[in-house]
Amino acid sequence: MPDTSPEDDAVGGGRVVANRVLMTLLVAGLLGVVLLPFASMAPNRLVSGQPVGLLEALPPWQWGTLAALAGLMALAALRRPLARKPARLLVLAAALPFLLLVMYGGGDYATRAVAEAGSPAARVSLGAAFWILVFAPVLVALDAFLRLKAGMPAKIGYTLLMAGCVAALFWAGVFHDLSIMREYLNQRDVFAAQLVAHLGLVGAALVPTLLVGLPLGLLARRKARARGPLFGLLNFFQTIPSIALFGLLVAPLSALGEAVPVLGAMGVSGIGAAPAIIALILYSLLPVVRNTYAGFTGVPASTIEAARGMGLTRRQVLWQVEVPLALPVILSGLRIVTVQAIGLTVVAALIGAGGLGTFIFQGLGQYAIDLVLLGAIPTIVLAVAADFFLQILVTLSKPEGSA
Repeated sequence: MPDTSPEDDAVGGGRVVANRVLMTLLVAGLLGVVLLPFASMAPNRLVSGQPVGLLEALPPWQWGTLAALAGLMALAALRRPLARKPARLLVLAAALPFLLLVMYGGGDYATRAVAEAGSPAARVSLGAAFWILVFAPVLVALDAFLRLKAGMPAKIGYTLLMAGCVAALFWAGVFHDLSIMREYLNQRDVFAAQLVAHLGLVGAALVPTLLVGLPLGLLARRKARARGPLFGLLNFFQTIPSIALFGLLVAPLSALGEAVPVLGAMGVSGIGAAPAIIALILYSLLPVVRNTYAGFTGVPASTIEAARGMGLTRRQVLWQVEVPLALPVILSGLRIVTVQAIGLTVVAALIGAGGLGTFIFQGLGQYAIDLVLLGAIPTIVLAVAADFFLQILVTLSKPEGSA
C-alpha cells in the first residue's frame, strides 16, 4: 500500500507540498530573517540599540549550517522526495540542531559584539528574528510528533534531550553577555524570591480550586437543578477582566482586614496576595467544575450498573469505578487551569502580590525590554513545563487500551 495520508491527499495527487504546516513555519522563519533584526547592539541600557540582521550577526559557517538544516526540513515538506515516516524523522533530526545553533549564535554574537565594543556597559538584545527562529523548530518538532503519532516515551525523551542541550549552553556561559542575562545577574536574589512567590500564588490558588471545584462538579452531575445556576455563576466570573476583578476585591478585603484583626494579621487586605489568590480561584473554578462534570457524565451507565450488581456500595462505585474513569478528563481540566493560573499570576503584580510580573511591569515602566523578557520568558517556560507534565499524567491516567 502506498505511504499516503489524508492530509497528503487533501488537494490531489499532483500537489508539490505535502506538509503545509512545516512549509508555513519555514516561510515564516525566512520572512523573519529577511524583514526583522536578529539582535540589537546598544552602548548602554538606556539607549535604543541598532538592529543587526542575521547575516551580519552570524559568521558564514553558522548561517550556512542553518540554511542547510532549513533546506533539509523543506525537502521533508515536499510530497515526492521522501515517504512520510522518513520525512518526519528527518524533521526531528534537523529541528534540534537548528534550535541549538540559533541559540548558540545569539550568545556567540553577544560575546563578540561586547568584546569589540570594549565597554562593560554595552548591551546586546535578541531581536524578533531570533525568537521566530527559536519557536519555529519547536513547533516543527511538535507537528512531526503529531504526524508520527509517537508515544509519550518518545516525546519525553526528545524533550529531555532538547532541555538538556539548552541547559548545557547555559552552563557553558554562552549567553553570559546577553542583556537579559545581565538583568538576571543584577537581580539574581530578587528573581529567586519572585519566582518562589509566583509559584506560591499558583499553588495557593489551585489547592482551594480543587477542594471546591471537584465536589461542585460532582454536584452538577448528581443534581440537575443545581447545574444551570452553578455554571451560570461560574461563567459570569469568567467574563470579568482580571484587572477589574482585582480592583473589585480591593475595597471589601480592605474592610474585612480592618474589621477582623486576625485576618488582617494573616495578610488579608486590599492589596497583596489575598485578592490575587481569590481572583485566581474564581477564574479557575469553571474549567475544573466543567471537566469534573464532563468526566463523571462520560462514565458509561452500564459500567455503573455492573458495579452495583456486584454488590458495591454507592461510595465504592464512586471511588473504585467513577473516579478512575473520569480522572483523565478531570486532569485535563487541571491542566487548563494550571497554565491559565501561571499566566494570570503575572497580572497580580499590579496589586503588590509579587511574582514574575514584577519584572514585566518594571521593564515596561523603564522601557527596558530585556527586563520585560526576564519576567515573560520564565513564565512561558513554567506554563509549557506544567502543561507537558500534566499531559503525561493525563496519558498515564487513561485506562489501558483507550485512545
